[in-house]
Order: sequence, then structure tokens, then C-alpha cells
Amino acid sequence: MTDPRMLLMTHPDCLHHALTEHAESPDRLRSVMATINASPRLAAITQRLATPATDAQLTLAHPLALIEQLQNLEPLTGHIMVDQDTYMSPGTMHAARLAAGACIEATRAVLTGEADQVFCAIRPPGHHAEIDAAMGFCFFNNIALGAITALAHADIQRVAILDFDVHHCNGTVDIFKDDDRVLVCSSFQQDYYPNRYLDYENSHIVATPLAPGTCSASFRQLIEDQWLPAVNQHQPDLIFISAGFDAHKDDPLAQIELEVDDYRWITQLIKDLAKQHCSGRIISSLEGGYHLKALSDCVRVHLETLIEP
Repeated sequence: MTDPRMLLMTHPDCLHHALTEHAESPDRLRSVMATINASPRLAAITQRLATPATDAQLTLAHPLALIEQLQNLEPLTGHIMVDQDTYMSPGTMHAARLAAGACIEATRAVLTGEADQVFCAIRPPGHHAEIDAAMGFCFFNNIALGAITALAHADIQRVAILDFDVHHCNGTVDIFKDDDRVLVCSSFQQDYYPNRYLDYENSHIVATPLAPGTCSASFRQLIEDQWLPAVNQHQPDLIFISAGFDAHKDDPLAQIELEVDDYRWITQLIKDLAKQHCSGRIISSLEGGYHLKALSDCVRVHLETLIEP
């Protein structure tokens, strides 16, 4: 048995979205890529430079008015704040288009059979970006654009988006709240940012709140109890992962107590579901994770698990 064919989508220009003293800084991606390139096994993964998403592609999920508004807001020097958490610098919009384009290209690579699995090592993240609002460090909903791209393919009837970031994927829920072709499962710290789009009882929206202090055993039990039956019932033709690693115990932005091995465990769980339902096809995209060593360690085990036979 051979390892699954895997691609890594990234681009150094994602570093140009830059505010060094901000939690979502370029050092996040630098740390991730340094860890990948230092591992002979992970460095062997084929790397491909993303291309920026066009306006036509972005409007699959967002109105043109939002895209134009953000483009006009980008400063020529320094930085501005879109909201209390989300900054723009020179280069932000190019980086955001690259992040979105990476997920679109990753999806196409899997749909054409070029790859079985793709990891998008990109920033800014995307899962907080709502239909008509940038927020929470996010500008465009990268993973949603990948899912919409997949659903336009004749062979794809249903997809699942599995989000284990410590923050709820309000933007992803906003985009797919009325589209039952898309199962959205999200684990997140309860009563925490952003506290939006939590009031849906639609069967294809599965919210898994975690009490502050939740540790490995409770997290794993909740995922098995809530995500497994939902995915097995949905039977997706393709699985997407919003891969946030900020529920790690060392992350400064939340109070969930996961270990590195929990990310190995949940990656294997998702991988097994993908083998069962969609020939092992997975697109994973980086979301949160703000302790640099914890982030890099978690990404490392995520990728090691994905490439295991």
C-alpha cells in the first residue's frame, strides 16, 4: 500500500498581511512552514504556489460590494482595523485572495484526481467571514469557497465541513445555513467569540460547544457522539477540514485543554470517515492557532496522520 497522494498549497505572499504585534501575525505561517520543511517526511509533500482568487470566484460566497469595500479599505502604509480584532495592511487583500484561491485550487486538484488530500498552509484564516462581513481575523471564507467549488462538480452531491477550531465557524454557518447539501460540524469553546449563528436547529448544522477547561477525554467523547452519526448519515462525497489548532492547552486565546495527540486522533477519525464515504478525499485548510510551537507541533501531527497509508 502506498501513501495517499498529497499536495500542500501555500504562498510566501501570505506573509505580507502583517501586523507583528497581532495574534494573527506572519510568524504563524513562518513557524508552520519551517516545521514542514525541517521534516524530511513532510518536506517530501509536493508544494504548490496558490494563485489569487478572482472577483468572480469570490462572489460565489460574498457580494461584490464587500469585495470592493475591502479592496478600497486596504492602506498604502501602516495598518487599519476593520473591526476590533481584524487588521489590514499593505498586502492584505493579495494574501486574502491567495488564501481563498488555495482552497479553490485544492478542491479542483482533488476533483480531477491529481491528489487525494490537500493541506492549505495559508493565512489569513477564513471561517469567521460571513456572507457580507469580514471579521475575526478573516476576510473571505476560504473553506466555504472550496465547498461551493466542489458542489458545482457533477459528481459531488454532498460535502461535509468539519471545524475543530476553538472558535465557532459563524461565517461558514451563515453561508450554508439553508443548504442541506453541506454538513457543518463545529466544536468550539462555549460562551466565547463570536457568539453568532448559534441558534440553528437545522440537522445539517451540528454545534459542539466545549466548556472552558474541557480536556482530551471529554472532547473525544463529544466528537464521537455528535460528529460521527452526523457524518455517517450525511454520507459526504468530499470532506473539508477547517483546521484550527487553538484549542491546544498552551494557546493564549482560549481555555480548552487539548494535547497535540488529540489532533492526531481527530485527524485519524476524519481520515477514517473519508475512507468510508469519499475514497479518502480531504481538503484541509489552516484556521487558528496562536502559540507558535503548539501550532507547529499540531500541524505536524495533522499532516503526518494524513499521509500515513
